[in-house]
Amino acid sequence: MKAWLCENPVGVEALRWTELPTPQPGPGQVLVAIEAASLNFPDLLIVQNKYQIKPPLPFVPGSEFAGVVQALGEGVTHLKVGQRVACLAGTGGFGTHTLAPAAMCMPLPEGFPAVDAAAFIMIYATSWHALMDRAQLKAGETVLVLGAAGGVGTSAIQIAKAAGARVIAAASTDDKCALCRELGADETINYSVHAPGGSLREEIKRLTGGKGPDVVYDPVGGEFAEPVFRSIAWRGRYVVIGFASGPIPSLPLNLPLLKGASIVGVFWGDFAKREPKANAEMMQTLAQMYLKGQIKPAIDQTLPMSELMKAYEVMGSRAIKGKLVLVN
Repeated sequence: MKAWLCENPVGVEALRWTELPTPQPGPGQVLVAIEAASLNFPDLLIVQNKYQIKPPLPFVPGSEFAGVVQALGEGVTHLKVGQRVACLAGTGGFGTHTLAPAAMCMPLPEGFPAVDAAAFIMIYATSWHALMDRAQLKAGETVLVLGAAGGVGTSAIQIAKAAGARVIAAASTDDKCALCRELGADETINYSVHAPGGSLREEIKRLTGGKGPDVVYDPVGGEFAEPVFRSIAWRGRYVVIGFASGPIPSLPLNLPLLKGASIVGVFWGDFAKREPKANAEMMQTLAQMYLKGQIKPAIDQTLPMSELMKAYEVMGSRAIKGKLVLVN
């Protein structure tokens, strides 16, 4: 097998495309021949030693992938050799083969192509858990999605629309705003025009008739947090997904008091571990939504697995719309 090996997590440039022995699955594991793997923001942080999970060295990055089961470890009974699966294992995806925990493999129904499956679990599980479980989104409410043209942002637009919400999507270019409208957003905000330190609050106020959004979905953080929180509706829920802009913001705690609003943290990975039954039910719901055409990953482009460096470069340029997927 071949894989991108991280022997020293000092950044992308230290990764090496190398030949490794094909491993055999241990108890509770399966060997997966990888068809496709998607690039997520944590895949950048983990090779920079900046992610909350720090795998033992050396490791193969690539948190999310889809492929075909080639061998079963002891005790694995719910999967079969030849079965197609998707998995979010945290590492292992950027190669031709990997070992995966069988319990974390999602069997793929007929009609679920590998490229979509590899770009599915992280973004839709995060957005469903955030909007439907943590924020308790209801039909008729207004959701403001920041970073709306990225992977999780595009999934949040689709899930909010499927729930009957009105969606305002905020992104940094006209092209990205156009993608958001294609995915179902009712209104868009180009924040290179309406900047956090400029007219962003006035534009949110205009688009919500002065009320503010009921739910804010924020994977961006940084300078957006305070002006957007100041714009939230009474009893609003500010959903903290991550900090793609870099800085982790600090909010004055008088703001949630004055707004009767909540700051709601979302850590889907821990939810999946702590509440596996609820997570499995959620994943089945999401698979059915995909088959009904209610949700579908927005794929920016696909690249050969050997071109991971180029994929990281594209992601770092902030030009990506939706997800980038590597294929074998």
